[in-house]
Amino acid sequence: MSIQNLDDLFLHTLKDIYFAEKQIIKALPTMAEKAAAPELSAAFDAHLSETELHVDRLEQVFELIGEQPQGEACPAIEAIIQESEELTSEIEDENTMDAALIAAAQAVEHYEITRYGTLISWAGELGLDDAAEILRETLDEEEEADRKLSVLGESRINASAMNEVE
Repeated sequence: MSIQNLDDLFLHTLKDIYFAEKQIIKALPTMAEKAAAPELSAAFDAHLSETELHVDRLEQVFELIGEQPQGEACPAIEAIIQESEELTSEIEDENTMDAALIAAAQAVEHYEITRYGTLISWAGELGLDDAAEILRETLDEEEEADRKLSVLGESRINASAMNEVE
């Protein structure tokens, strides 16, 4: 895809986050399964449902701009997920695993937050107010997911992982 202007850049980035959300849908069940803390596993399960809704919203945005929903390979999200898989394959202690899973999930959330924030800004510039509103809903949920992960880590999980070092 040749990127000539902001419209093209918006579409490219929309395809990027669409691909990313689809990859996250594939990764979340494994993360939920690896989590030892029931509240962390439940958070991943809940975010899976939310992520499926994010994909639906992205499809609405594609429709608003007259494009077919389609992803474009996103090396950044692929690398974040791969790094998470490699790291967690090296961890045996369940508390340390949970701390690593939170860190990995937050890396994903931060990537999504930057992409959605950028898309909202560009949608505003392009006069795509309906698209910006849809994207804002998802950004708010991504920021809330990040906050929940921080609370989980800081309330007990990180300290539990620390206590395993003896």
